[in-house]
Amino acid sequence: MKIQPLSDHVFIESMKDEIKTKSGIVLPDSAEKEKPMKGKVIAVGAGKVSDKGERIAMSVKKGDTVLFTKYTPHEIKVDGKEYLVVRESDILAVLSE
Repeated sequence: MKIQPLSDHVFIESMKDEIKTKSGIVLPDSAEKEKPMKGKVIAVGAGKVSDKGERIAMSVKKGDTVLFTKYTPHEIKVDGKEYLVVRESDILAVLSE
């Protein structure tokens, strides 16, 4: 199924970093208590419409790795796969190598 968000919504696939203790033990995902704040952009909307009726271009694109605010994402399940949906304004940064 193809996903096309509306307005300034962004679909993100969460990326969970491995959690290691100081001694090198890798903890399972169930031990993680915080929501993920990093993910890969899967789909973006066309952008928000300004008060003048002009469409404002999105700052992120499909494939970007982004950091987003912790408690704003909505969890959506499409074809058995979980995604996070945020507004563009909830994205804090685009990561690059």
